[in-house]
Amino acid sequence: MEAILNNIESGVLKGVCNVLCVVSNRADAAGLDTARSYGVKTAVVISRGISPEKYNNNLSELIDEYNPDYIVLAGYMKILDPDFVKRYPKRIINIHPADTSAHQGLHAYEWAFENRLKESFITVHYVDEGVDTGEVIGKASVDMGGADSLEEYEKRGLAVEHSFYSEMLKKVFTGII
Repeated sequence: MEAILNNIESGVLKGVCNVLCVVSNRADAAGLDTARSYGVKTAVVISRGISPEKYNNNLSELIDEYNPDYIVLAGYMKILDPDFVKRYPKRIINIHPADTSAHQGLHAYEWAFENRLKESFITVHYVDEGVDTGEVIGKASVDMGGADSLEEYEKRGLAVEHSFYSEMLKKVFTGII
């Protein structure tokens, strides 16, 4: 999320888009403070201790107040309920640190490291009712050759994520994709 905010301020997304609100399901999420430091509004929709239906309704009400063109997931580590996703078809975008045809879900860098992949991928995709199964917007290769630790896999992947996500968002937002 911070890389996206940086790119809106002075990078590939400057003049292309703006962030209406950063939302978290956890009040202690570090991204909320980061967003505030950029002057972006924040909101918390608590998910713990309430039914999925109530959470979906609360989150939808907040989203609908802002009426965004797109919902961009960046560090949002909660799987969105299929009913929520259906309300915003092809408007929710996510990034995944693997080739989604090879690995979905959590721990993608660990998976790549355990399999000693020499090349991994970062995938930007539309969110559908599955987990990391939506239509692919773009993939970027990550050279993992010579990486000998999980930390090195993550470092190389994040370096690509931080620029590639914004590049793909620009293409979507400007109608190139």
